[in-house]
Amino acid sequence: MLVCSHKSRLLPLPYRLALGPSVPCPIIWAKECTFAPDGVSHFPGGVCSTNHALRMAWNNPPQNTRMVIKTAEFIKSSARVDQCPEGHLPEYAFIGRSNVGKSSLINMLTGFGGLAMTSSKPGKTQLINHFLINKQWHLVDLPGYGYAVRDKSQRLEFRRMIEQYILEREQLVNLFILVDSRLEPQKIDLEFIQQMGEAGVPLSIIMTKIDKLSFSKLKESKERYQKVLAEEWEELPPFFFTSSEKNEGRDELLQYIESINQTL
Repeated sequence: MLVCSHKSRLLPLPYRLALGPSVPCPIIWAKECTFAPDGVSHFPGGVCSTNHALRMAWNNPPQNTRMVIKTAEFIKSSARVDQCPEGHLPEYAFIGRSNVGKSSLINMLTGFGGLAMTSSKPGKTQLINHFLINKQWHLVDLPGYGYAVRDKSQRLEFRRMIEQYILEREQLVNLFILVDSRLEPQKIDLEFIQQMGEAGVPLSIIMTKIDKLSFSKLKESKERYQKVLAEEWEELPPFFFTSSEKNEGRDELLQYIESINQTL
């Protein structure tokens, strides 16, 4: 069973939660431990409950977590993770299947309409794009996955670039995976979420284009996703619901990001 590890980055430390025989532990008092499938981290001298500590951090978020975005600026595009901006600012990355509405969501989230490039043609984002928000954190626009028009070699190159950033970038504190709320759970999305969960990547799921669904249909869509994920996940990652056209879900996402920032 997978355990949602998104909360690991709510604690002020640089360690990653990963599945393996001996890994850095996200609990501040245990720097080296063994992460067991039962969700308990074992380390010399005792046992600490990873899930309990992270749940405590999430259930007691900092006060005054409302974020107002005053500045948003493009910093650079990178073809490799070693070309990404230097420094220690926290990074929140957004990724999804091509044409899921990622660029529109980023523009809606920041309040700057032309920040991320939007197009009716999917697959336009081809590099790792960094945007500096409020001079305090980076929003990272990652290339979409599953764009069939690209040839096999290009798809492999994109996959390698995406995986290297997600798995190697120490500044990454949360990966937002976008899925289209109108569709049945897609195999390619579920496989990607599963892969990230097995790697211990802190992640959240954003269901986009909710203005196209009635409340009851949206509820059904959410429950379908959660039911499928529950087959492998002991703790589900958090879900957010957005509409770029109706400006819905913006406050919840920004509050979530700010609550994490205040713990770093």
